Amino acid sequence: MLEMFKSTDARVLEKVDAISKGCWINIYAPTPEEIAKVSNDAQVDIDIIKDALDDEERPRIERDDGRVYIIVDFPYIIHDETGLAVYETIPIGIILTEDNIITVSLKDSPIIEEFRKNRVKEFFTFKKTRFALQILFVISSYYLRYLKQINKKTNEIEREVHQSLKNKELYAFLALEKSLVYFTTSLKSNKVVLDKILRFNYFKMYEEDKDLLEDVIIEKTQAIEMAETYRSILSGMMNAFASIISNNLNIVMKFLTSITIILSFPTMVASFYGMNVDIPFQHATHSYAIPLVISAFLTSLTAFIFWKKKYF
Repeated sequence: MLEMFKSTDARVLEKVDAISKGCWINIYAPTPEEIAKVSNDAQVDIDIIKDALDDEERPRIERDDGRVYIIVDFPYIIHDETGLAVYETIPIGIILTEDNIITVSLKDSPIIEEFRKNRVKEFFTFKKTRFALQILFVISSYYLRYLKQINKKTNEIEREVHQSLKNKELYAFLALEKSLVYFTTSLKSNKVVLDKILRFNYFKMYEEDKDLLEDVIIEKTQAIEMAETYRSILSGMMNAFASIISNNLNIVMKFLTSITIILSFPTMVASFYGMNVDIPFQHATHSYAIPLVISAFLTSLTAFIFWKKKYF
């Protein structure tokens, strides 16, 4: 998909049909024809565009002939075959040329939608440096948002697992831990890119741009700390809850075993009195009540003993 936008003097973001100075070119899941068109019209190396479309590409920043190429990872949500939410990361390329800014990604994302809907304050397509830093800031914000969602899901699963005897909750924990691994790796790689931007003059920045970059670094650092903390907590919880699930199963097995033993006494007494031999008190007036009384006594006594021992 190829789309182009341009900010007007009235601070309105308009969709345009042709590449012009000061416009924003956004491509996601592009066709080879769209890649070639952007490469030719914007004078950008086609290999740089293809690098951003490689889901295994690592975050980095380069400068060549006045153009700056930035590749960072952004988070997104998918669902596995069981319906569990899994948070992963894929690259997004930000290319700053003399006249335009280009964003490239394999998928459309809510991060780009924030700019497409003009929801970001002080966003203008012709302020390329500010725009690039705003994208990085929104990406950091989404990392924090998704980390809070992961923490919320962890708490929900924790409440469920206390009474659980199934593996569903452990699979959910595994999915969340996998997400945190992706986040931690991508966040650290993104921070390396931000540190390079701060240390080296890849592009001209005004004082407000530097402040924004520092805010992005702070957000990224906070996200890294949160991801590592949640990952450590989640790992400990998985070990603890695996033991809890096993213990819950043992409790149920102990309860069922106790019930089985208690119910075995009436059967045993009835079996003895059902034998085809002479038995005591078989001609008594209330002979039918005798096995009932014996069964009730043995059952009650055994149940009392098990209750005192807290078997159920």
